Amino acid sequence: MRFLHTMIRVLDLDAALAFFALLGLHDVRRKSSETGRFTLVFLASGAAGDSAEIELTWNWDQTEPYTAGRNFGHIALEVEDIHALCQKLQQAGVTIARPPRDGHMAFVRSPDLVSVELLQRGAPLPPCEPWVSMPNVGAW
Repeated sequence: MRFLHTMIRVLDLDAALAFFALLGLHDVRRKSSETGRFTLVFLASGAAGDSAEIELTWNWDQTEPYTAGRNFGHIALEVEDIHALCQKLQQAGVTIARPPRDGHMAFVRSPDLVSVELLQRGAPLPPCEPWVSMPNVGAW
């Protein structure tokens, strides 16, 4: 068996692409169907040995946000520097729902409210501010 991808339905393709670009994922291929009225965008990290992909499905005629029942738990990404990435995300306006207080794990949410777990590669980083004293926000 080989893991292929995780699919997320998105309401605003541009907002979703901008969010995942902040996480370091890039567009590797696209497929659009005029008759099906959808676009699929496959994203990947490009890291050596990482074949996992996220498929963003944009249904052209969807006007209402998808309900939580149409998604799943979360996507998990291993990151090089959890503190630096959380700072970059926060500066871009992304809410850090569960800060990396332990230097190991954080949660953020995509524009479509999909939880994304960030896990520090290797050993946890030393705890530091502003993360140590930052409370959890919302659901994740």
